[in-house]
Amino acid sequence: MHVAICIVGYRNLDDIQACLEALTKTTHTDFEVVICENGGAAAFAALSCLPHSLSSGQRTTLIQAADNPGYAGGVNLCMDQAATAEGWWILNPDTLPDPQALSRMCARLAKGDVEAVGCTVHDASGRVASRGGRWNPWLARAISIDHGAQISDSASFGDEGRLSYLSGASMLVSRAFVERVGKMREDYFLYGEEVEWCLRAVAMGVRLGVAADANVLHQQGTTTGSVSRMSQRSRMPIFLDERNKLLITRDCFPGHLPVTTLGALIMLFARFARRGAWAQTGYALQGWWSGVRNQRGKPGWISR
Repeated sequence: MHVAICIVGYRNLDDIQACLEALTKTTHTDFEVVICENGGAAAFAALSCLPHSLSSGQRTTLIQAADNPGYAGGVNLCMDQAATAEGWWILNPDTLPDPQALSRMCARLAKGDVEAVGCTVHDASGRVASRGGRWNPWLARAISIDHGAQISDSASFGDEGRLSYLSGASMLVSRAFVERVGKMREDYFLYGEEVEWCLRAVAMGVRLGVAADANVLHQQGTTTGSVSRMSQRSRMPIFLDERNKLLITRDCFPGHLPVTTLGALIMLFARFARRGAWAQTGYALQGWWSGVRNQRGKPGWISR
C-alpha cells in the first residue's frame, strides 16, 4: 500500500525535522512525504534545508500555501499533491511515530472492515492522549478513549464500535474513505475539522478503526499554545475551540443546536471564569458568539 504522509507546518522547522528523522525508521517503506507550509514565504524558504528524499529513500515534496488556509486546507493541498496514493496518513509535525506505527495502521486498514484508522497518540510520559473518541452531541464535547492510560505495545482495543472520531494528530484514511466522504472542510480553519470529517463519515455508514499497538508521541501545542496553563492560554485556540464546537453541532447535529448553544455558554463560564481566567473567558465568549452567528473560516483578527 503506497501511503502519502501529509504534514502541515506552521513556522516549526525543528518539529518537522524531528518528525522526518523518526519517519526514516518506519518499517512500512512504501510511502512518500508531502509537507505544506502555511506560515508564509519566509517559513517556506526555511524548509529548503530539508532533503528531497529521506535517508531511507522516500521522496519528500514541499509545497507552500498561497495564504494560510488553516489545517484542513493544508491537508487537502497535501492530498492533492499526492493524488495517486492509496492512502493518506494525516500526521502532525510535532509527532514522533514509532517505527512500526504505520505498518500496524496499514495492517488494520488491510482487514477491509474499516476505511480510516487511528492509533495510540501519547504524551512524553507514556500516557495515552487519545485512541480516537466519542463525540457527545448534546454537550459538544470530545471524549478521548483511554485518556490517561499507560501505553503498551501489546494494547488491544475493543471500543471501535463506539468510535465517532479519530485523532487528527495521526489518522490514516483510505482512498475509498476520501472518495465517499470527501475531503476535510476548510471553513473551520483550525480545531475540530477532523471530528467533523469523521462524524460525516460515520453518518454515511463508514466504519472507523484503531491500531492500538501503533504508538505516536505527540508534543501537543507547539505552534498554538493550546496546552499552557488556563490563565495563560492565548486567544486563538480558545476562540476557535468554542466557535467550532458549535459549527460541528450545526453541521452534524442541527436538532441539538439550541440546547448545545446554551450548554456551551454555561460550560465556558465553568471552565474559565470560575478559575479566575477572565481574559480567557472573554476569548471564549467571543468564540461562542461567533459560533452562534455561524461565522466560519479564518477570523479577521488573525493576520498571519
